[in-house]
Amino acid sequence: MKASTIEFRFRYLIHTVVYCLGFTTPWNAWLHLDTVRTWQWLASWPTRAGWMSFSASTNAVLILGILFALAGAALRTWAAAYMGSGVVHDSSMHSDSVVAAGPYCYMRNPLYLGTFLHTFALALLMMPSGALFTIIIIGLLQLRLMLSEEAFLTAKLGEPYRAYCSAVPRIVPSLRARVPQSAAQPAWGVALVGEIYMWGVVASFIAFGWKYNAFLIIQGVVVSLGVSLVARAFIPKPNAA
Repeated sequence: MKASTIEFRFRYLIHTVVYCLGFTTPWNAWLHLDTVRTWQWLASWPTRAGWMSFSASTNAVLILGILFALAGAALRTWAAAYMGSGVVHDSSMHSDSVVAAGPYCYMRNPLYLGTFLHTFALALLMMPSGALFTIIIIGLLQLRLMLSEEAFLTAKLGEPYRAYCSAVPRIVPSLRARVPQSAAQPAWGVALVGEIYMWGVVASFIAFGWKYNAFLIIQGVVVSLGVSLVARAFIPKPNAA
């Protein structure tokens, strides 16, 4: 169930391919499964039930998308500030020490949870079959990456990491810190640069969502991805682990 070294190394590329398949839904050309995007599909439920108008329901789903995108961006930025964006975006795993600061006091894998929340926001812009495909595949990929990374850290760090794992939940955040906060200082500026794609998606939902045009938001997502690829050149490289 664990991800391979190659899978971890190219994890961002794999995520991008899965998202692209979710947006393009190539199977829809011959199966004809979908005619509307998930945003419209979800918005139609309360309308058919007579709970609210389609306009109000559409706005409610938009707000849900903004909240998912915002939660994912905030969580990943918080985690990257303590982990170090260079480590977060590196193609290799690192095992310098147990990180017990920021969100890592409440859960072991805030970066993966942030990505999964972000996926729910993007799924609203896809056709329903593409959204279902993307959520399932990204969820499985996150699980494989988590198991692989945790096995690596257990082998490298030994008992200190095993003790950390026994105290801190893997993915569902605890309501209180489960380990003492370490003295690590967050690097917020570099973390924001490293997660500029995530914040670009948030901005796209907020800026273009009111036009009720998923294609405009998708264009914002693509632009955000391009900006993030340029921004990564300014992220300091981590020391070899």
